[in-house]
Amino acid sequence: MRRRMTITIGAAVLALAVSAPAVADPGQSGSDRSGRSEFGRATLTGFASLPALTFVPGSEPSGAQLGTAPVNGVTPPFPGQPVQGFSGIVRRQDGTFDVLSDNGYGGKANSADFLLRVHRVKPDFKRGKVAVLGGFDLSDPDGHVGWALTRADRKLTGADFDVESIVRTSDGTYWIGDEFGPFLLHFSATGRLLEAPIPLPGVKAPENPSLGGEQPNLGRSKGFEGMARSVDGRTLYPLLEGTVTGDEAGTLRMNEFDLRKRAYTGKRWTYRLESPDNAIGDMIAVDRHRFLVIERDNLEGDAARTKHIYLVDIRHADLRKTLVADLLDLANPHGLGGFGETFRFPFQTIEDVVILDDRTLGVLDDNNFPFSAGRTPGRPDDNEFITVRLSRPLLADPRVYR
Repeated sequence: MRRRMTITIGAAVLALAVSAPAVADPGQSGSDRSGRSEFGRATLTGFASLPALTFVPGSEPSGAQLGTAPVNGVTPPFPGQPVQGFSGIVRRQDGTFDVLSDNGYGGKANSADFLLRVHRVKPDFKRGKVAVLGGFDLSDPDGHVGWALTRADRKLTGADFDVESIVRTSDGTYWIGDEFGPFLLHFSATGRLLEAPIPLPGVKAPENPSLGGEQPNLGRSKGFEGMARSVDGRTLYPLLEGTVTGDEAGTLRMNEFDLRKRAYTGKRWTYRLESPDNAIGDMIAVDRHRFLVIERDNLEGDAARTKHIYLVDIRHADLRKTLVADLLDLANPHGLGGFGETFRFPFQTIEDVVILDDRTLGVLDDNNFPFSAGRTPGRPDDNEFITVRLSRPLLADPRVYR
């Protein structure tokens, strides 16, 4: 999705929205009720970037609906499909990662020539570069989507779905969260849609094709921005980016989806933003009960104030958020990336977090090519891949990083 530092009393909670008794948490090493963090300052340990002007080799032109006026010094349309907009990440076991491109250029109306794609990338932190090793387009050759698609060949585009989150299951298939429905989408290891899009009961965005004359109850492109897979691989936890009509401002619904039954379980939690103007960027499981969530403001560059990673726990009726990393205040003792002793990750949209070991996270930006210019004004942002060492261990389930 296109879009200080003090944690305030009462705002730093994750409120349980299902009726269940609170349980003790003997292993919790989070924050107290004021939201003060027991984690210290995190440290930048790796920096690599992929230039903004990187295109899929031999791919179709794109960006025709953007006009011909330069944007941050880049003039559309583009000669190929940009390798951009990383809105989800999956760690593989060979040092490579699958990264999901965003829906294209920020909206349904201007992204019909942007092909939805999963890229395989490999960061080289010694050289400070990210290599693109390949990838695959997303498509629906078997006709599981029951409404008209943009292309006759049924390759999926940014006018069909706004894909924002991705997990990989033990059978090698992918589940992807969409914002237009919102829908859950199930793809093969090569990007072939395997079943009909699964809607979220009772929630529809303005882009939902089944809306008819019904009023939407979710904001435009405010669907499944984050989605975690349980460590046992049986459950998905998709998290909306926007507040459902009638819910308290600044609260986001997180639902539970049973992969074996292909159905929502009815369990639901509520994530409370630090400010109703904020948004979430990604979510990943730490263990059975805890998750990491990226929360950000909608600002970039020097104006950016909130780019946080929180640890949250779903076992409490009054759940607390623990700040584990402030991405605008990372120690950089070795001057990685050519930056100073304090490293800032000042992008408007930061939409990828992955656990690399019990104290190290990988974090990537969504560069909204060619629109975001958070690193250098007037220049489109690169796709940056950083590693961040936390001040202490997460005590995570080892299955999340092995």
